Order: sequence, then C-alpha cells, then structure tokens
Amino acid sequence: MNIHEYQAKGLLAKFGVAVPRGQVAFTASEAEVAAQDLGGSVWVVKAQIHAGGRGKGGGVKVVKSREEVKKTANQMLGMKLVTHQTGPGGKEVKRVYIEEGCDIARELYLSVLLDRATSWVTVMASTEGGMDIEEVAAKTPEKIIKVAIDPAVGLQPFHARKLAFGLGLEGPQIRSAVKFLQGMYKAYTELDASLVEINPLVVTGAGDLVALDAKMNFDNNGLFRQKEVADLRDESEEDAAELEASQHELNYIKLDGSIGCMVNGAGLAMATMDIIKLEGSDPANFLDVGGGASAERVTVAFKIILSDPNVKGILVNIFGGIMRCDTIAEGIVAAAKELDIHVPLVVRLEGTNVDKGKAILDKSGLDIVSADSLGDAAKKVVAALKEAH
Repeated sequence: MNIHEYQAKGLLAKFGVAVPRGQVAFTASEAEVAAQDLGGSVWVVKAQIHAGGRGKGGGVKVVKSREEVKKTANQMLGMKLVTHQTGPGGKEVKRVYIEEGCDIARELYLSVLLDRATSWVTVMASTEGGMDIEEVAAKTPEKIIKVAIDPAVGLQPFHARKLAFGLGLEGPQIRSAVKFLQGMYKAYTELDASLVEINPLVVTGAGDLVALDAKMNFDNNGLFRQKEVADLRDESEEDAAELEASQHELNYIKLDGSIGCMVNGAGLAMATMDIIKLEGSDPANFLDVGGGASAERVTVAFKIILSDPNVKGILVNIFGGIMRCDTIAEGIVAAAKELDIHVPLVVRLEGTNVDKGKAILDKSGLDIVSADSLGDAAKKVVAALKEAH
C-alpha cells in the first residue's frame, strides 16, 4: 500500500525524523489559510498523488505570497498530473500540501528497503539527491552507498556514521544523521514498511538535515496490525479493477497486453505470462484467484478481466490442488453464461477432479476451447487472436 507525501512525513516525524512544517489542503481557500498558519514569506505548493516525478510534471511550485499560494493551488487541484510513473493518462490532483520554504545547501538521497538478494534490510544513500536513483545507479553506481543491517542487531550508530561519512557530512551533522537514520529504520521495521525513501534529504544553510520529500510503501500483509497506516489508504489513487479485486481476495495487476490470464498461484501466473510471451503475444494482466476460489469468485475474476478493453482473448490455467477442477469449471461456465464472453476463451485444467472439470466444460455447449497442456493453451489462445484479426 502507498500513501501520500504529507502522510509519510507525519508518520516519520513521530519517529524523530526532521521534516518541514506543512498542512494539507483540499481547496484553494484551505491552501491560503495553511500558508497564513505556517507564516514566513516562501511556501511550496505540492500536488499529492501516488507517483514520483511530480516536480518535472509541474506538480511542485515555489511561491512567495499567500495570494500566489491560493492561485497555484487552484491551478493544481483537479489537474491531470502526468509524470514518468503515472503513464500518459496522468492522475487527478485532489489535494495539495502547503509546506514552509527551505534554505537548501545540498541535496542527498536516503532509503531503507529490503534487499531480497541478502534478505537483510539495507540502507542506501547517495550524494546525488533529487535525481532518480535508478539513473544514478545506471550512470554513476560508485555514488551509491549501501549498508546491510543484520536484523538480529538492527541499525547501530556505527552504521549511521559510515553512511554519514560517505555523504560528506561533518561535525554536528554526524550526530543528526545518526538520529535521523535510526528514526527511519525504526519507522520501517515497526510500521511493516517495504520502503522508506527520502529524496531529497537536504542539508540546510544552517547545517540541519531535513526530509524535504518522503515516500513510504507498506506490506499489505502487515496492515491487519497497522490500523494507523491502514486508515491512511486513499482508494481514489488505486486502479479501480485492482481495488475491486482486493475486495474479493483476488490478486490482480493490470499489464499492457491483450490476453487476459486467470490462474491459481503466483508461480503459475508467472509461468503463464512467460509462455504467452514465448508464443509472440503479451499478457493483459496478472490475476491469481488463489487456492480456495469459489464459483462466485471466478465470475468476479472474469468481470475484472473483461473490464479491460484491451483484452482480446482469455487464457484460464488452473492446477487443482486445494481447489478442485470441477469447481473452477462450474465457475467458468456460470461466468460465461452470465457475462456473454465475446472473446476467445481457452481453458487448461489439471489436477484434482480434472476429468469432471473437462466434462463440465464439454457439456456446457459454450464456445470454450480446451487445452491439454500450458504450451498447448498458449498456442491456441494466441492463434485465436490472430484469426480474430
């Protein structure tokens, strides 16, 4: 789960991470009031969407009067902000964050995340703050510092000092960096986060360390014990189909291809998408109905797949273990009758009660193509697409 910048800063501040003062606003008038409450003579108006690159897309503006705060907020609210992470359709800005101005001397980068290669939490730092870290890694990897943290020990002051020295901090900044990093690490572990990213981390003209931007992602599996975090969820920022899928305990991710995939199990989903690519086509989604899907859940899964206008064919690939093939077959037939599926439908069943499942499909009288193997299924659905066009 993702949250907005202002929400991430609110959480981090509770762990002792220094952040600028700011207020969220949902109208231009609220933005003007926020600027008045904050005081000062310089403010930053920031569009709040779940995507990076807002500054390059026009979603971050520095202004020098309360009237300009109101005007800028009015321009941002309701606009479609397009960044390299939103795609060409962009995202509608429904709230803005009004933040006090900051005297920036240097911009740095910090993040805490899980390194899956080592299974340890890793802190990444770079002197190239404000840039996409992927670009830094590709062009100047020597400018990235990594420190792996033993989970049995946690982040220690010597870890933080090593990172601070690598960033060129000195004097009192070292002590500030230790406190800053320990707060980030504690927030990461105690809130079940999957990412805490500060970009940029700024050194102010007075030498202070401040999180000028903040991004936090969370492990959905930990939300049941993180009520404060779960309450920050902004469903309007999520893909409608993915949101509906989660409400029915389905795992769905939209992709760019034309073949909808319905499978049970993440590994089977990956294999299905791979073999579709191997046959020269592209998957339109990743949809895992799980190990105990009912006929009703299968019908919902078909509805979600067909809600994507790019879907020109559907491949169902089910291995019946806990889930019986006859139950899936009944769900497929019910869904096909209810939804009047108008695209080629290829089904490959294997496992528990596979013969009963195939018999149900054969007797349905519906235009369902059966396949004997995953390779056979991929060939048939790709061929059906070519025939249709």
